[in-house]
Amino acid sequence: MARNGINKREIDKWARNLVKETNKSLERAQRRNPPRVSAQIEATSSAVPGEVTGYLARLLLWLDDREKQNPGGYIDITAFPEELRLEDEDPAILALQLDQHGLVQILRAMGPRTHVRLTDAGRVAVREQKDVQKDRAARLRHTMDALLRWLFDTANDQTPVNPALFLATPGSYFAGTEISGTDLHQALAYLAEHKLIEHIDTDPATVTITPQGVSCALTGGSVQDHVNQPRPGATYNTYLPNAKGVLIGEQQHFTQNNTDGVDPTLFVQLAGYVGQVSPILGLSDEDRVELERVAQELHDEATSGNPEPGRLRQFATQLKDQLLAGATTMAATQGIQMTEQALAGLVQ
Repeated sequence: MARNGINKREIDKWARNLVKETNKSLERAQRRNPPRVSAQIEATSSAVPGEVTGYLARLLLWLDDREKQNPGGYIDITAFPEELRLEDEDPAILALQLDQHGLVQILRAMGPRTHVRLTDAGRVAVREQKDVQKDRAARLRHTMDALLRWLFDTANDQTPVNPALFLATPGSYFAGTEISGTDLHQALAYLAEHKLIEHIDTDPATVTITPQGVSCALTGGSVQDHVNQPRPGATYNTYLPNAKGVLIGEQQHFTQNNTDGVDPTLFVQLAGYVGQVSPILGLSDEDRVELERVAQELHDEATSGNPEPGRLRQFATQLKDQLLAGATTMAATQGIQMTEQALAGLVQ
């Protein structure tokens, strides 16, 4: 059963306890030998801008360590996927990926092309990674972004999932080093605090991505971009109505002066609500895009200096018609009720 409405201290305690469970249940051997995501699927933020992340970044550091033992010599990287138990990774492909970035030189004279040595650009990239590793804020931003993206890819239907499994993905590396339990704890707490994920009381504990989290992932931006973006008008937490039909959520204050006697508050709330719940209405991609477009137009009109009653009515009516297509869901039913209330206030 989900626990909603908890405060920041409770969120932090939950995340800390979840990470403790993770550390107990996920031994190092298990972390190195689960079903793996391809190293070509990289994390959202790069410790070496424009270059490599995930396992490839780890490979750069691995090569740097081996080069100290054999300066200037070629190194066979077949041992790298063996050490990390990346059974699905072809060392020749890993070598080619680094070669394409100009970070290694491949020995092409004989046998499989898995013998490489770092180029000058590769040595600079290693130094940059080691510098970035000291950036605590960058590490936390990466962890939040990679974790949310992984949740979207893994459970975008809002199925609860054990966040410990994230530690077995390329995104769990930052600048070639592993994400720590502290990093995971802080990322979980932050995402939960800002309603991008919701924790579920299961054993072991699980999390699910919320519609807000889905919206953040779909934009392609960072978690910080989503959290810090200005949100004029009403913003609702993504909770469905309770038994009395009351929406459980939080609102920002909305103030607007206009000379036409029109109170746009309900229309602003309606547009914000529809924008958040559109991914869970069961609409086709085409219909969902159209729904969000109309909601944006309603929001723009409602937050303008002097909203026109005719345009408010037009956009709200369009939203109601589109919501009727998803009326089998509680979210759509609530949206229809909000539309009717807004339209009723328009004629008073």
